[in-house]
Amino acid sequence: MSDELHNRLSVFRAERGMSRRALAESVGVNPQTIGFLERGEYAPSVVLALKIARVFDVPVEAIFALEAFPSLSEQLSRLARETQK
Repeated sequence: MSDELHNRLSVFRAERGMSRRALAESVGVNPQTIGFLERGEYAPSVVLALKIARVFDVPVEAIFALEAFPSLSEQLSRLARETQK
């Protein structure tokens, strides 16, 4: 198992039309920290990860994971196969 932390932070921000600055202000960090998180250059503390999840009203596992998230095209292909059954 890798120690790398994967995230969907930029996806959640884009879906909500939220800037890095707005997210940073809502969780009490510098906007650069959000950029570092999105690029995988920094792993958040548990407290910060929970604050971010709260902003988006999702479980922390929806944003951060130890395994890479499947791509959107993989998810859509899987969904299409499941609905054809």
